[in-house]
Amino acid sequence: MYLLIVEDDEDLCSILKYQLKKNNIEADFCHDGEDAFFYIGKQTYDIIVLDRMLPGMDGLTILNKLRKQNIATPVIMVTAMDTLKNRIEGLDTGADDYLTKPFDIEELLARIRALARRPAKIENFEQLHFSDFILDLGTMQLSGEKESCGLSKREGDLLSFFIRNKGQILTREMLLTRVWGADSFVSDGNLDNFIYFLRKRLRSIHSHATIKTIRGIGYQLEE
Repeated sequence: MYLLIVEDDEDLCSILKYQLKKNNIEADFCHDGEDAFFYIGKQTYDIIVLDRMLPGMDGLTILNKLRKQNIATPVIMVTAMDTLKNRIEGLDTGADDYLTKPFDIEELLARIRALARRPAKIENFEQLHFSDFILDLGTMQLSGEKESCGLSKREGDLLSFFIRNKGQILTREMLLTRVWGADSFVSDGNLDNFIYFLRKRLRSIHSHATIKTIRGIGYQLEE
């Protein structure tokens, strides 16, 4: 599991760094919104832990920008602002969970594990565009310039996750966790079969896009 921690309290970051490493969880740390977008632009994360009160750009603004850019990475918002109104604002803006300070590290770890078990959320009314094709999540229809074909629900969910993380190298573990869910017993061979079928679907609509194998790591959607 790979996290991004956006938190300006460096003492808290030091504690989190130690505890996450102890639990075999990798994480990048940054302390303001500008750095957060730099990290998100170069790396795909399983979960973002986001402080609400940050210098420069506050966490609510960061979260709003992420969701407007269709970045669906689960977000745990962490803040000392613990009123009901504050929690509702965070959740309505797109946070998946909300934790008030001070908190017990074990509770944060439990919430991280709970979010990691959820498969990625798919909004069925969306149309996603990439390269020369459109994926309609309502009908699971994949359309190119002249041809189109239908996808199964799982194929659509998998291609949707690729599109939302276009250009990023996605590990096999990340794909299995975010598309099937951490509690699903899915083999690597099953993932390979779905990749094979997606490549076949893209060829059938004469798309120039391809799913590239990154040997020993995973896959990447590219034009």
